[in-house]
Amino acid sequence: MLAISDLYKKYKEQLLYLIFGGLTTVINIALYWLLGLVDAPVTVKYSIAWLGSVIFAYLTNRVWVFESGAHSVTELWHEFVAFCLARIATGVIGYVIVLFGVYVLQQNDFIWNILSQVFVIVSNYALSKLVIFKKNEGVNDDH
Repeated sequence: MLAISDLYKKYKEQLLYLIFGGLTTVINIALYWLLGLVDAPVTVKYSIAWLGSVIFAYLTNRVWVFESGAHSVTELWHEFVAFCLARIATGVIGYVIVLFGVYVLQQNDFIWNILSQVFVIVSNYALSKLVIFKKNEGVNDDH
């Protein structure tokens, strides 16, 4: 039987991804709520909350979840842009999934939103792991 520390080591990346994903959601909701206190328009609240939560997600994913090796300004910029583009793409696809379920299949929007979020979470994890924060295996960092 695996000890808790062995389980943590084995699933560390996935566990941290879920923890920081939850915190990202809290950040998004908190920013949206705070901007509501100053009576900001919905589009402004949504945009700033989205950007703030994406920046938080990027920083936590690059440092703790995927332990990115990018260090130069150019590497960091490319990594951040790729992260944002992936989040935009999965968000749009998730939105299309909801629209399909609601308007084409004429089913419950809440259920389709949950289904789309499963797609978005899994897709964001896969894109982050395989594309954005891809580890260069076999590369000697001593140079």
